[in-house]
Amino acid sequence: MRAPKRVTGLLLFVFVALTSADLLAVTASEYAVVINLAGRQRMLTQKMSKEMLLVARGIDAEANRQSLAKTAALFDTTLKGLRDGSAELGLPPTESAVTRRQLGKVEGLWNDFHAVVKTVVDGGDVDVGKVAALNLPLLKNMNTAVRLYEKEATKATGKSAGVVINLAGKQRMLTQKMSKEVLLVALAHDADANRSNARSTASLFDRTLKGLKDGDADLELPRTDDAAIRAQLDVVDGLWQRFKPLVERAGAVGGGDLSTADLAQIAELNLPLLKEMNKAVKMYEQAQQ
Repeated sequence: MRAPKRVTGLLLFVFVALTSADLLAVTASEYAVVINLAGRQRMLTQKMSKEMLLVARGIDAEANRQSLAKTAALFDTTLKGLRDGSAELGLPPTESAVTRRQLGKVEGLWNDFHAVVKTVVDGGDVDVGKVAALNLPLLKNMNTAVRLYEKEATKATGKSAGVVINLAGKQRMLTQKMSKEVLLVALAHDADANRSNARSTASLFDRTLKGLKDGDADLELPRTDDAAIRAQLDVVDGLWQRFKPLVERAGAVGGGDLSTADLAQIAELNLPLLKEMNKAVKMYEQAQQ
C-alpha cells in the first residue's frame, strides 16, 4: 500500500530539515576555533591602541606603524570571517541573528576606530584622546560577541570548554590592555584613572592565570590537569613575574613619572608574554579537536 502524497511530502520535508540541520551544525572543535579567534579580536583592539601610543611616545615609531597596519588588517579579516565564514581561518559563518547583530555593532565601532588607525599608519600624528575614547567601546562590544559564542557553544555541545578558552584568550587581551594603560600614564592622559586601571588589569591577569592552572570557582574555571598545558602556563608565569613589577610601578598610587628604561622594558616584554599566552590558548583549543 502506497503512503498518501501528503505523508510522503511531510516525511521528505522532515528528512531534508534534519539533514540540513546536521550540515549546518557547528561542531565542538569549530566552536573552539570561533571562540579563540573572536577572543583574539579583543586582544587586537588593545594591541592597536598600544602600538599607536608607542608611536605617540616615540618608541620604535616606524616599526610600530608597520605592526599597526598588520594588526588592523588581521582584525578586519577576522571580523569578516566571523560573520561570513572563512575557510582560511577555519571559521564557519555565524548563523545566530543575535550574534550577527552584535557583530554589526562591532563593525560600526571598528569603522570609527579604523579611521584613527589609518591616520597613524599613513604617517600622521596620534590623537591620544581619540585612541583612549574609542578603544574601550570596541573592546567591550567584541567581548559581548565572545560571550554570545561561548553560550552558543555550551548550549550546542553541552561542554564548558568555551569558558576556559574564553578566559585563557582574554589573558592575551589583558597583556596588551596593561601595556596600553601604562603608556597612557606615561603620556599623562588621565593618569590617575589609568594607574587604577593598570592595577585592576594586572590583578585580573594574575588571578586568572592561577585559576587556569589550579581552578577558580568564581571564575568558573576548572583545574587544568593536562601536563603540557600546565607546563606552558608555567612559562607564562615566568614572564609575568618579570612584567608584573613594571605594571605595579606604573600603577602605584601617587606614582611618579615612568623612566625611559621602564617603558623600554614594557615595550620589550609585552610581546613574549602575549606570544606564550597565545600558545596556551591554542593548546586549550586543540584539546577540543
